[in-house]
Amino acid sequence: MTILSRRLFNVLAGGLAALCLATPLSASFAEDLSDVTLRIGDQTGVVRAKLEAAGLLENVPYTIEWSVYAAAVNLHEALKADAVDIGSAADSPTVSAIAGGSRIKVVAAFSNGGRGTALLVPENSPIKTIEDLKGKTISPTTRGSVAHYLTVGVLKKAGIKEGEAKLAFLTPADASAAFQTGSIDAWGIWGVYLARTVGIQKARVLIDGEGINTGHGVLSATDSALADPGKVAAIADFAARIEQGYKWSAENKDAYIDFYAAFSKQDKSIIAETYDDEAAFKRVPLDDAFTASLQNVFATWKEAGVLSGNLDLSKYVYRDLPTN
Repeated sequence: MTILSRRLFNVLAGGLAALCLATPLSASFAEDLSDVTLRIGDQTGVVRAKLEAAGLLENVPYTIEWSVYAAAVNLHEALKADAVDIGSAADSPTVSAIAGGSRIKVVAAFSNGGRGTALLVPENSPIKTIEDLKGKTISPTTRGSVAHYLTVGVLKKAGIKEGEAKLAFLTPADASAAFQTGSIDAWGIWGVYLARTVGIQKARVLIDGEGINTGHGVLSATDSALADPGKVAAIADFAARIEQGYKWSAENKDAYIDFYAAFSKQDKSIIAETYDDEAAFKRVPLDDAFTASLQNVFATWKEAGVLSGNLDLSKYVYRDLPTN
């Protein structure tokens, strides 16, 4: 066993039992990680807000430095620049980032079967079916995003070939403005942006990601963070807290709706309609099936002309964190 391996074993040993019980590391583990700072990238700030609402950021045995990003592309830019240690995003932008040279590995994954991302049209749009998207302008939000992946899948399902629909890649804020003014006919979007657009603009969901997207949300860490045993232990603890956050959502429907309604600034009735998307999330093993799913995402991006070359995604999956 190398010196690094021995140190990691010693750091993890005290808290492993707690992790296996799906609870954050115990107070006795705090002394071991008191000098560790984990830099976490958070899309829209929702991860931190939910964990705080669930009481899951109490007694954290290490220091957290939070950074907030508008979308996965911005989060992955920060990971590539080594400005943060870890961050959560869908698998499709994560594969894009890896293909772009980001030195990261997937350390945990959660899935809801593809829910929570949708292609929206205005309330009174003449677009009624996905086949009606032919000749229309669609914003999949940012290139390589989970909504871009959904858009690619929807157009393929509708038999709409490349060039038969115009894709306008925009930031979430710009896409929202374009949707409001009618500059785009449809918008692929996710999360809080989806909830706000349905709630405020009464947008209509043309199709969601179930059956098209994998639904995998992945926690990725930089290679430099994974080379530090203390940070690896903190990442293991944080992944367990995220898992507990999903369990809290599933077991506390009213509390989750209260939290997310306040966070997204939407009426509770709107959030109640999206609750099942959140409650469906479960942690999934980083096994061969998961790696094959990542590989299929890469193949889909290649077919769509988004990525090129060859990439073995098995080299970018870190299987050494304990799972429940």
